[in-house]
Amino acid sequence: MTDGTEHQTSGLALVPIAQNPQMGRWRTEAMRSHATPRLLFIGKGHGRITVAGLTSGYGPNNLIFIPAHTMYGFDVGPTVFGQMLSIPGAMAPEWPDEAVHLRMRDVGAQKEFTMIMDGLERELNSEKSAHSRAALYHLGLLSVYFERQLTSRPEDRAIGHSETSAARLVAAYTDLIERDYRKQMSIAGYADSLGVTPTHLTRCCKRTCGKSALGLLADRVHYEACVLLRDTKRPVQDIAADLGFTSPAYFSRAFQARAGRSPSLFRKLGATMRR
Repeated sequence: MTDGTEHQTSGLALVPIAQNPQMGRWRTEAMRSHATPRLLFIGKGHGRITVAGLTSGYGPNNLIFIPAHTMYGFDVGPTVFGQMLSIPGAMAPEWPDEAVHLRMRDVGAQKEFTMIMDGLERELNSEKSAHSRAALYHLGLLSVYFERQLTSRPEDRAIGHSETSAARLVAAYTDLIERDYRKQMSIAGYADSLGVTPTHLTRCCKRTCGKSALGLLADRVHYEACVLLRDTKRPVQDIAADLGFTSPAYFSRAFQARAGRSPSLFRKLGATMRR
């Protein structure tokens, strides 16, 4: 599926999104971020997505833009199918600075999007000369399309409840998580950095995404642990230290509580499922 923070390529890529029980729910549902922007297209099905601590529903013909270093996670039911587009960092300035959930209700707009995406995908899969450059030109057309859709639908500019004080606080909290999740900072420490009490921070998180402040933080750490275990050969004790755990045993207990298996077993089982 779509994985990983700084472990990922910064190039242009397009991958399908569909439910795959064998791959593990952590691949989509656990909080994560990327070093470059992502554009999520939902072709069919319904579900929920959380971006910067704000949860909203998604449905067919939805486009969700996720800026670089923005925490997100989404559920993928059996009827959901779509695509995730990785946008190169060099082209990020052509896209919005904030997360956007665009609902394409107009049939003409849907057809125009399909035409651009078909061209982009065709060039990505092509073996013709200059196909990579051609794909980037299609991506440029897609950014123009997205900007025009936002101009005609300004109500889609911000995701969810981002104008509320609770949403702004939780968005700021997720930014801090992205910066400091390897430090094993307490929720009290995060709350103090934000100038609020831990109770108020958790209350706001519950209101905007249904998770506690600790739940959001633990989710992000767990995702990173899964990626490191799957994509690297680093010893478990080194991964534990990198994520701020005081001991490998503490890390193993925390990981097993969430994954239902030890880090070593997770790595062993995952070796047969790598892309």
